[in-house]
Amino acid sequence: MGAAEQPQGPPAGDDDGAGADAADAVAARAALVREIEASGAFEGDSSWREAFAAVPRHLFVPYYYVGRPGGYERLWGEDPDPGRRARWLRGAYTDAPLATRVRDGELISSSSQPSLMARMLVELAVRDEDAVLEIGAGTGYNAALLAHRLGDALVTTVDLDPEITESAARHLAAAGHHPAVITGDGARGWAGRAPYDRIIATCTLSTVPRAWLAQCRPGARILAPLATGLIALEVRDAEHAEGRFLHTPAYFVPLRGGDRGFGQAQVTGGLPQRALESELFRFLLSLTQGVFDPHEALALWRREGRPVRERFGVTVSGSDVWAWLDDPAGPYAWPLP
Repeated sequence: MGAAEQPQGPPAGDDDGAGADAADAVAARAALVREIEASGAFEGDSSWREAFAAVPRHLFVPYYYVGRPGGYERLWGEDPDPGRRARWLRGAYTDAPLATRVRDGELISSSSQPSLMARMLVELAVRDEDAVLEIGAGTGYNAALLAHRLGDALVTTVDLDPEITESAARHLAAAGHHPAVITGDGARGWAGRAPYDRIIATCTLSTVPRAWLAQCRPGARILAPLATGLIALEVRDAEHAEGRFLHTPAYFVPLRGGDRGFGQAQVTGGLPQRALESELFRFLLSLTQGVFDPHEALALWRREGRPVRERFGVTVSGSDVWAWLDDPAGPYAWPLP
């Protein structure tokens, strides 16, 4: 693709990843699993190692886009040029996110960084009989990992965009998995297969959708990107949930639908460059967006000793959702949108 071209969809028939050389794909997948393991992402539940070793990522990214000056370049598994096919395969098994759908210059879907996916799956703390709802089908790769671990019948994945769900279903079938793939508003969950024991979102939220709690069993766990972190909530009942952020940073495409992700970045003029370079301060800026102005956020950050993510949490109680520092009933609490 030329430097100034806009990305287009794949040619007919290139969506099955058949261009991968089998031996190279197996070797590349094994190398990726070793890299994820070395990062410590499997610690706490090593059974996910076997899932990543078994599920071929290249089947879920038959094409993807890499940025270049003035536009994007598309790499795909059916490229007639063997060198470009080799680049595509190497890229499919790098521990990095891959842009899979770009529309009018906006990233609308991606395949997440595999080591981050592994950390999230470990933190989801699934048990063998757990029913899982995934919000954001993406390429279908995460649903395939869940289905490999739990079986197709216990996995449901939902996405707003029918093009995304249709391609995810094809990729899953190519890999031998058939979980429920639903086209719908992820902010509303999917009541048709409730109740769920676990909900995992692969898109950034601005708040916790109430419908999710109503579709969970008591004691269920919700893991979702919020601001630039990952919130892990324990569901008490249809009206109540609470939990803290994990230490892991997380950047995802915003949720599209009833409860959207965070909006445009705040104006940060006049803030010290040192503060703006802190990933933790930027997390606080995002979490307090629309409630505190940036200078108020900076004052809080300094006053509380530059708090880490794990000191922050979220509570859902009836129609109220709020974030907090250290204590849900403490002096530092503010409503989420």
